[in-house]
Amino acid sequence: MTEPFQTDLVRGILHKPADPNGDALLLTHGAGSNCGSPLLVALADDFSAAGYLVLRYDLPFRQSPSKGPLNAAAQERDREGVMRAIKAVRGMVPGRVVAGGHSYGGRMTATAASEHPDAASSLLLLSYPLHPPEKPQQLRTAFFAELRTPALFVHGSRDPFGSIEELRAAIRLIPARTGVLEVERAGHELKGAGRMGGAIRERMLF
Repeated sequence: MTEPFQTDLVRGILHKPADPNGDALLLTHGAGSNCGSPLLVALADDFSAAGYLVLRYDLPFRQSPSKGPLNAAAQERDREGVMRAIKAVRGMVPGRVVAGGHSYGGRMTATAASEHPDAASSLLLLSYPLHPPEKPQQLRTAFFAELRTPALFVHGSRDPFGSIEELRAAIRLIPARTGVLEVERAGHELKGAGRMGGAIRERMLF
């Protein structure tokens, strides 16, 4: 069953499982999308069928009438939105909370987790944008050494925002447990990953 969900800075869709397992998953979107993206919907449906309470939600920038760049101030507000979403869901389940996101949403989720190590039990990072396409020197890993939350990176083998090899090298900076689940022949949009809920759950790190 799904129903609209809204609180301060958080707007999305809540997927309530028929047979709850006590755990929850949060999913948010990339810079060019919203919580209705096919990838998030497919994963939300799959995890909900497996017993997870799932919230797929829009980051604050997507709710804003302003279409300005995602500068430092906008990113800080988006990280606050991630924390508000985690807090809201933590009050709904007795078990573990997995915080996840696609591309920019995963980056904001992971950055928020590095600032608040006890916020989430685990991270699910879909197509983490390691660097802009064709700009491998502009790494988005400055906070990796501060990340204490176990994280599973689900990544396409053809992602221009970072190769599998680049990703494996970068996550060595993270002191928490990490894993990489490669999606063969997938690009940054991660087509096909929406059908990989079972494989993702098998690899999830806590």
